[in-house]
Amino acid sequence: MTVDLPLVARGKVREIYDAGDDRLLLVASDRISAYDHVLPTPIPDKGRVLTQLSVWWFEQLTPVLEQFGASHHLVSAVDVPAEVAGRAMLVRRLDMLPVECVARGYLSGSGTVEYSRTGSIRDVALPAGLVEGSELPVPVFTPSTKAEVGEHDEAIDFSAVQGAVGAGRAAELRELTLALYSRAAEIALGAGIILADTKFEFGISPEGGLVLGDEVLTPDSSRFWPAATWEPGAVQPSYDKQYVRDWLTSSGWDRASPPPELPSAVVEATRDRYVTAYEQLTGRRFG
Repeated sequence: MTVDLPLVARGKVREIYDAGDDRLLLVASDRISAYDHVLPTPIPDKGRVLTQLSVWWFEQLTPVLEQFGASHHLVSAVDVPAEVAGRAMLVRRLDMLPVECVARGYLSGSGTVEYSRTGSIRDVALPAGLVEGSELPVPVFTPSTKAEVGEHDEAIDFSAVQGAVGAGRAAELRELTLALYSRAAEIALGAGIILADTKFEFGISPEGGLVLGDEVLTPDSSRFWPAATWEPGAVQPSYDKQYVRDWLTSSGWDRASPPPELPSAVVEATRDRYVTAYEQLTGRRFG
């Protein structure tokens, strides 16, 4: 789906257009990616879920951002071209920082793999005896690189963040990331969902302020677990794209060749998980 504006960039999921006056138009497609590949099968309504959930979260997190003298990049989700209504955001143009700001409150995924090998996640030491799905004593900041399409984000030490953006800005990113995660986890738990982990991206405004950008707290960028069934020791049921990752793993795909088409049942079940996350978190009916 395209609009009559200059295309700035095309990512795994989004197209970014120049909307003039230091504005960009972010359009979320129904594409889904996994293991650094864009899959050939779209998930119906996925882009609309990502956009509308991000808009809701920007509103919820504004008080936290203001406490830190920060802001978010959303200008409007209404004043957008009709052909992309519901899946597009008009946002401020930012100088994006080259770091994925990952916050974890629970051990899962790549965090579990590294912990089982080293007892830590990069330079963040963790207590002994944790298993897949364990709640961490306190949320931790485990940043990563921001990879290009087709490449893999790599976990990095905090010193690498300092080297990339400066010591002061790195400290700000860590503190704000953990504050945003903690507030979001509190909101999610009130809706019966555990926010196991998530990632944020930040940019700098022309005035030099820290700005929360990209998408926020969606099933693409977060792990959402039903709180009622949480039990450490195994991979948790989830309202996110882990379901697709698990199917790909079981399919025998080697992650090097082109990814397979998703069966219709997997497509439908994935859409249901994304819609459930939206409806349970916001209390609104998706439509």
